[in-house]
Amino acid sequence: MASAAFPTAPAKPVNPALVTWVVMLASFITVLDSTIANVALPHMAASLGAASDTVTWVLTSYIVAAAIATPLTAWLGGKVGRKQLFALAVGGFTGASVLCGLAQSLDQMVFFRLLQGASGAFLIPLGQAFLLDAYPKEKHGQAMALWGVGIMVGPVMGPVLGGWLTDNFEWRWVFFVNLPFGLLALFGALAVLPSTVDVRRRFDAFGFVALGVALGAFQLMLDRGQQLDWFASREVVLEAATAIGGFWIFGVHIATAREPILPLALLRDRNIVTGFAFIFLVGMLQVATSALLPPMLEQLYGYPVVTAGLTMAPRGVGTMAGMLIVGRLIGKVDARVMMLFGMILVSGSMAAMTGFSPVMGSGPFLWTGLIQGFGIGFLFVPLNTLAFATVSPMLRTEASSFYSLLRNLGGAVGVSLSVGILARQSQIAHADLGSAVSPFSVPGAGPNVARALGATGDTVLALLDRVVNGQAAMIAYLDDFTLMMWLSIIATPLIVLLRPLKQIVVDPAHAVME
Repeated sequence: MASAAFPTAPAKPVNPALVTWVVMLASFITVLDSTIANVALPHMAASLGAASDTVTWVLTSYIVAAAIATPLTAWLGGKVGRKQLFALAVGGFTGASVLCGLAQSLDQMVFFRLLQGASGAFLIPLGQAFLLDAYPKEKHGQAMALWGVGIMVGPVMGPVLGGWLTDNFEWRWVFFVNLPFGLLALFGALAVLPSTVDVRRRFDAFGFVALGVALGAFQLMLDRGQQLDWFASREVVLEAATAIGGFWIFGVHIATAREPILPLALLRDRNIVTGFAFIFLVGMLQVATSALLPPMLEQLYGYPVVTAGLTMAPRGVGTMAGMLIVGRLIGKVDARVMMLFGMILVSGSMAAMTGFSPVMGSGPFLWTGLIQGFGIGFLFVPLNTLAFATVSPMLRTEASSFYSLLRNLGGAVGVSLSVGILARQSQIAHADLGSAVSPFSVPGAGPNVARALGATGDTVLALLDRVVNGQAAMIAYLDDFTLMMWLSIIATPLIVLLRPLKQIVVDPAHAVME
């Protein structure tokens, strides 16, 4: 497999606090970059000459590249060393950020975002592995909570900072701002992170290629399907067939290969497999919501970009607050109970969002975002703690890699699915509403009405069409929120599959359940 990095004791004592700060800073720039770009998407579309349904490739290209590159983490960490890989990833991410800010076309932007996503893919799993190694097992929950609070500064600052930079300078500065943070993280990684000696294993090139082809074809199918009328297009059919074939080959390979890229030992672990499924669905909900709200606020409600960013900020504040509380409750309250509480809040907030109105104030956006963020804060730390509780240290990097892969993949699927539904439902709602407001549907009006109104009639019809477009888009957004509400409800029963910590006894060598 991709190298199961077996860390040995570092050559010098490790300062857990410094390791935490370096890991948090590197994770911060990756999270910041995803949320900071959301509020700038409408401005990017105009500058790069992209349509609203194609500019989202700026988001999905980054996420898919991160998902495909993530399984390389363990192998590359074993080959060049985890510290060296972490530093290279920070440097690559920072350089790609600058290139994104210099992009002159959508094609260039998507390519540079691919580079950025591929570089940043290693930071979260490596950072998580560094943290788990730096703290004793009894403090893993608190360490994850502290790290989570730190990286949640990104979602709080991202929309606000992105809005301010876009409004006062231009959207390119949402990428240039990564430069100072990236350089600081790079110097910190070289100075603070411990060097480890890792046992190398064969790289599973066949499994990696099969997975990469499957993921790439699947994302292309989702992105192109809406534009090409889905399976009425031969291209989309071919992409779907390639994705299915790639996933099937990958599944057969990991079941039969001697050292597959995804170790079978992980697939036999009920907690980590459940964690994989859960984080995929949570990724869908979190990223899709973050991608939908900024254009909704700016285009339907006419919010300035800074105001849109401020309106998104309570979601991050709620997540930070939830994680702070969870950090104190870990070990005292059943983690599954905290997860259930979090899912109830997330589902309830999504249900409330289905009642948004085009004539309401900012209040509902603020409190639903705060509640949803608070619920997410109660989800992530307990989920991470339970999912990794039974994973052997030998497989920790592999588990973190696929955990991050599925979170990223869930986010990409969520964005593509929500944008596709938005476009299709807008067309359907526009046709339904438009049929009811034609001049010819007015009692007593005939074919001569529009002709008699002349230029005034054209103006009236244009205004009517604008109103219909807004109402149709609002209906489509509500349909998206309804879908996400049901996804959150469907995901909740997975909690019962997680075995609580008090029933888990981990053998450091084999990570078995007793």
